[in-house]
Amino acid sequence: MKSIFGVDMSMQSFEVAIDGEERVIQIANTMKAIRVWLKQVPAQSLIGVESTGHYHRLLVRAAIAAGHTVYVLNARDLSHYASALGRRAKTDRLDALMIARYLKHEHERLFPYTLPSALQEQLDELIARRHGIVVAHGALRASLKSATTQLKCTALALKALKKLIAEIDAHLQDLTSQDPALATHAAHLQNVVGFGPLVSISLAHALTRRAFKNDDAFIAYVGIDPKVRDSGHLKGRRILSKRGPAEYRRLLFLAAMAACKTALWKPFYQRYRQRGLSTIEALVILARKLARVAFAIVKNNIDFDPNRIKIACAQP
Repeated sequence: MKSIFGVDMSMQSFEVAIDGEERVIQIANTMKAIRVWLKQVPAQSLIGVESTGHYHRLLVRAAIAAGHTVYVLNARDLSHYASALGRRAKTDRLDALMIARYLKHEHERLFPYTLPSALQEQLDELIARRHGIVVAHGALRASLKSATTQLKCTALALKALKKLIAEIDAHLQDLTSQDPALATHAAHLQNVVGFGPLVSISLAHALTRRAFKNDDAFIAYVGIDPKVRDSGHLKGRRILSKRGPAEYRRLLFLAAMAACKTALWKPFYQRYRQRGLSTIEALVILARKLARVAFAIVKNNIDFDPNRIKIACAQP
């Protein structure tokens, strides 16, 4: 049996619990303290860490380098798990114990974390930052539009955010060109009707960053898979799981909005509209189809073939 550790992270320190023990220790979130602790950890241990922005990165890198298997866990999953246990309190100590318990029972169905290359880490960061800036730009524009007082710097502020987004896009293109394989995948994806440079680069990175078993796994990662809630004769309303990076969902939806107006994809989109589905529902289905096409292109390292789409659209 491998030793199992649960870690609750914070900026200054983290709490560590080992499965089967009530004792929890606190360790400073510094490389020196982490290395001292890892020397005491049994070889090839399992370590579960809650995803906390960037606070967990130092520990994760050191633990993997030391030969341990690390799981970076979804915070929402842990919150639901804690609620299912009937916990009435939330402390760092209890969180660490809960993470250790969760990892003990669920590690066989979880995927160990794999370290990104330096280039992949930069792409991850830029895509995430871009998403935050786009959201902030939209919120600021909506807020200023409804303001009764006209502010002189409104246009300047929005222009500055757009300029920042353009700078990030330039960095993304530059980084992609540094990896020949990634650049080839992005070039293939850019031939997909509805995809632009940003969508192509982002999806090429997402599909090469992780080893997805099939297109369903990629769709689930992006969070555009349907969440089913059925019980007995009751058929619950299907909603999206919305797990994983929100930026990929946003980009695929925008790509679907562009694709549904083209001669190639319009029949596919109209088929679902004629079945009584709403505009949003039909666009989500199209976005899911585009994700499957992207997966096939990257996995097989092939170019986009519009004739295959025409044949599929012609089928009832």
